[in-house]
Amino acid sequence: MLALSGGFTRIERVNEDGPLTRLDMLRFARRVVEHQAARQLALMDRWIADEERRETERQRGLAARREAPAWTIERGLNGRSAVYVHAGGCAGAGGRVKGVGREQAVRALTDGGVPACPLCRPDTVLGILE
Repeated sequence: MLALSGGFTRIERVNEDGPLTRLDMLRFARRVVEHQAARQLALMDRWIADEERRETERQRGLAARREAPAWTIERGLNGRSAVYVHAGGCAGAGGRVKGVGREQAVRALTDGGVPACPLCRPDTVLGILE
């Protein structure tokens, strides 16, 4: 009988009674294939578990993502002066926007003198005529 040792670096003959038969070699080959298949399955299982973990984290991140504000006010470079009032999700809004409520947006357009974005026209959406 043949036995595996140390990661297949050496094949040892367990039974020294006679020459190796074809059946001995086939049984040994089957054990080698079985061992390799088990290692490959374990690797594949690890890959599947990793991908499931990544997908769970992605879904958790999507669920935790805050909803875009309905109205935003874009600030100038100094961070204090307001440049435009935007409807939420406006493609023209720059990176210096702050989400505000409807009342704050109306106040900024009417009392604050902040102009409405010419792309998304929040004044029209809010029913404010200039």
